[in-house]
Amino acid sequence: MTTSLPVIPTNRFQSFEMDDYNKNETQPLISRASSYPVTANHHQRRRRADAKLSSPRSLPVRQRSFTRNIGHAASETYLVTGLTFKLLAFLGVGYRWIWRVLSLCFYAMLLMPGFLQVAYYYFFSSQVRRSIVYGDQPRNRFDLYLPKNSDGPKPVLAFVTGGAWIIGYKAWGSLLGKQLAERDIIVACFDYRNFPQGTITDMVEDVSQGISFLCDNVVEYGGDPDRIYLMGQSAGAHISSCALLEQAVTESEGGSISWSVSQIKAYFGLSGGYNIPSLVEHFHRRGLYRSIFLSIMEGEKSLQHFSPEIRVKDPSICNAVALLPKIILFHGTSDYSIPSDASRTFADALQQVGAKAELILYSGKTHTDLFLHDPMRGGKDELFDYVVAFIHDGDKEALAKDAVAPPRPRLLPELLLQWLLSFLGGHKEALAKDAVAPPEPRLVPELLLQLPHKVLRLVEKFEQVIEHKYVSPPDVACRLWSDLI
Repeated sequence: MTTSLPVIPTNRFQSFEMDDYNKNETQPLISRASSYPVTANHHQRRRRADAKLSSPRSLPVRQRSFTRNIGHAASETYLVTGLTFKLLAFLGVGYRWIWRVLSLCFYAMLLMPGFLQVAYYYFFSSQVRRSIVYGDQPRNRFDLYLPKNSDGPKPVLAFVTGGAWIIGYKAWGSLLGKQLAERDIIVACFDYRNFPQGTITDMVEDVSQGISFLCDNVVEYGGDPDRIYLMGQSAGAHISSCALLEQAVTESEGGSISWSVSQIKAYFGLSGGYNIPSLVEHFHRRGLYRSIFLSIMEGEKSLQHFSPEIRVKDPSICNAVALLPKIILFHGTSDYSIPSDASRTFADALQQVGAKAELILYSGKTHTDLFLHDPMRGGKDELFDYVVAFIHDGDKEALAKDAVAPPRPRLLPELLLQWLLSFLGGHKEALAKDAVAPPEPRLVPELLLQLPHKVLRLVEKFEQVIEHKYVSPPDVACRLWSDLI
């Protein structure tokens, strides 16, 4: 069963309302075709020039109240709780996964002093517009981080967060959004359906819709339509690169599009994985089990299609590769979550087919150093400074401001960061043991794990029975029973 992309309203600025979640309940996981559907229902691309608007339209100010914030948190907690129970059915509750969850909780606790400062900014700053709607799915929302200085159009960075395709959330980019907004860069952090609410096709569709909405409305946000950049981190780098490449393929084939690759001035990939078949076993040893990962990627047959590194080598899409913007890949050489070779081989593949690509490696940096630890340290940061300088290239006034900008404040004491490094060091030893560990025992019987799938299939089959109005009771029983077993 496939679902067609909805037509996204682009003529007004929509804010989050509580009844959206009540109206759009979490959709169950449905089987997908292995190919990515062409977005034929979208309108032709439009590029909004600033000729019609002498000044950006003022954004509607949302009423902020304690009751509204509590309601917002409650609705999202309900959504996440429901998805958690679904996810448990897929995970199998193995020892390795339990260890990962406990480690993540302890890790978050150590970072809590810094998280609280960012959370206060996220919830109470007048420069943050939360949960702007870009589609009709429950997760089709993004957060907007606006500079205090509104004198003229600003460059815009569209950011897709990571989260192992399972726990991604738009608020994960709040620290990046805050720090870039302080340098007069508008940041849009996209949310998208995670597994098991959706599979990789849904995620790519959501991100593509979000980019389309942003491109169509960038002037209303005070952004410059000629300076839009795309960035993804970890799983978000994979999803956003898939969306960018798919858009280029559709555009090169003359298909109907809602945004153009030419509207993206550059793409930044941070600690991403772009050759999915080569990462299946690595993720399995890390605790993202093979069966779960293949479910996320819609089966082994889809792995190559959702691997940008493999697709760019296909001679049949050489015209699409030529449309890609400049691609800059960042990776830490001590990244154990996604090895730095993932970015190295992707950069090599891009350069071999004539694409504009650059690889920047950071010696000794881990998966979390580049995106979290270094920004929380404050002060100078090579990656942050590079991105800001790249986006402001050619803007003498912005570069002059950057030269005298105060250093970013420290959010965590160095001692606490060192404790984190010690914790992660011990975690690496555990990962090395995992690589040679025997298969862990199953704590939940296979029958119970399969039960949610069986029930889902039974419900879908029953809906088909009702739709086709089968009147023969034996026929109905046979169809339902065959699907259940």
